[in-house]
Amino acid sequence: MTKLIKAVAFDMDGLMVNTEDIYDQVCETLLARRGGAFDLELKLKMMGRPGPVAIEIMKSERGLTDSVEELQMEVETEFHAIMPEIVRPLRGLKKLLDFLERNQIPKCVATSSFRKHAHGVLRECRLEDRFDFVLTAEDVVNGKPSPDIYLLAASGFQIDADEMLVLEDSVQGSKAAVAANAITVAVPGRHSVNCDYHHVVWVAAHLEDPLIYNLFDEQQSS
Repeated sequence: MTKLIKAVAFDMDGLMVNTEDIYDQVCETLLARRGGAFDLELKLKMMGRPGPVAIEIMKSERGLTDSVEELQMEVETEFHAIMPEIVRPLRGLKKLLDFLERNQIPKCVATSSFRKHAHGVLRECRLEDRFDFVLTAEDVVNGKPSPDIYLLAASGFQIDADEMLVLEDSVQGSKAAVAANAITVAVPGRHSVNCDYHHVVWVAAHLEDPLIYNLFDEQQSS
């Protein structure tokens, strides 16, 4: 049985919204301009990492001569050009948010994205006002898989990390949550469904998975 869940921390990209699909298009475009290709192996190496770290991985893996800063700017420009037409909440998100609000369980976003990007995506999906606070890569020194962002989230809720449920779609993000000693549920997306999540206790199929709701049912009946 888990400890009492007093708050929930959500990753953003690929868990709450379909931005991973948008990043795929952007990275494909960026690398095609340079005669390269974006494949699943590279995708998984970059997934869940803070932006500059992910870009550095792409630069190294594909032997790009551009600076990380130049590549990051190109990615952001391309992303925000197509994001408004494509971005959408993923299956089960709004239902889960409604459930948490009915039960007065506070929630936050803890993402590896930059602050401007995170708030832009949340605002576009009309989700920004549904969270108590938003933490980004700019709020911590060490990004995922370091536990820093989830320890900071627990501190923001004024609870111990083992009283906080974390929902993550990436291996790096779920490792960060486990390292923080949070109650961690991996919710793999289509890109990461075949990855190794042996480090977590629970793996959910999507945000509507009864497994997630059962964690709350168990504590209510205990």
